[in-house]
Amino acid sequence: MGAPGWIDADWPAAPGVRAGTTTRDGGASAGPFASFNLAGHVGDDPAHVAANRAALRRGLALPAEPLWLRQVHGAAVAVHGECDAEPTADAAVAFGPGRVLAVLTADCLSVALTDAGGTRIGLAHAGWRGLAAGVLEATVRALSVPPGALIAWIGPGIGAADFEVGAEVRAAFVGADAGAADAFQPNSRGRWQADLAGLAFRRLAALGVRSVSALPGSTYADAGRFYSYRREARTGRMASLAWIEPSPGRGQG
Repeated sequence: MGAPGWIDADWPAAPGVRAGTTTRDGGASAGPFASFNLAGHVGDDPAHVAANRAALRRGLALPAEPLWLRQVHGAAVAVHGECDAEPTADAAVAFGPGRVLAVLTADCLSVALTDAGGTRIGLAHAGWRGLAAGVLEATVRALSVPPGALIAWIGPGIGAADFEVGAEVRAAFVGADAGAADAFQPNSRGRWQADLAGLAFRRLAALGVRSVSALPGSTYADAGRFYSYRREARTGRMASLAWIEPSPGRGQG
């Protein structure tokens, strides 16, 4: 088992604020889950998942075990320190250092948020259902920071060329925002190619979040680095994480 694959978020966050995503490299899992699967609900050997999560914490020197979520493609937001272990939610926020947030993805986006001062963080699981349900809006509200003072990073997700959807998906966005039509291009099969990251950018801009960065590429197209549910329905999950490093001599806030 090698070192966990990890990509740091490329965003102008305050010193001590960390975020990024795992890749599928460096873990104990085998077969369709090879090799750094971090999800316990996809049929992988639980011992392999546990070993991978332990390697994640060790490899990144995390200050605590991540708050893992039971994700349901909704808009509920958990507050770290005020919720049960593994709450049913698709986003979480934390205030102060030493608390680690996590979401699992394999084509859906992850979206990390922090304030300019680096005192609070948020992390959302944002597939098309979550975006349409308002998960980003709910996460921004939970952070209780003026949106213009927030910084966002969009993690790996499926690219527009690989994400074919039906008219009902387009309608879920265009019905509430006519301008969202720009994120959907018709294809030769009478369906639509959806730009998931473009929809997330649009939602963040509408909220007033002006500083937004994104990891380029497509999980579907990059089989060497990323799991993709669209590419292989039986597969693993990457984890996107966000946390604030504790300062020397300071515990959790």
